[in-house]
Amino acid sequence: MIVGIFLVVLGITQYVPFHYSALIGVLVYFIIKLYVDKRRQSISNAVGDGICMECGSRIIDKKCPKCDYSQE
Repeated sequence: MIVGIFLVVLGITQYVPFHYSALIGVLVYFIIKLYVDKRRQSISNAVGDGICMECGSRIIDKKCPKCDYSQE
């Protein structure tokens, strides 16, 4: 990721001064980091305790709502 942002900074240096392009590169880095953290947190909240290997449902209270209750 850092190499890609560095290449973007080098690419836009020909159009804007270097200090502006470096600032843009730093902003892009932190925006991507923030996006990845928010996305990871939303996936973690959506999955919860895990996913059932049989049906793919979200596990609630260490039981699958579809598989465990249908077997009883």
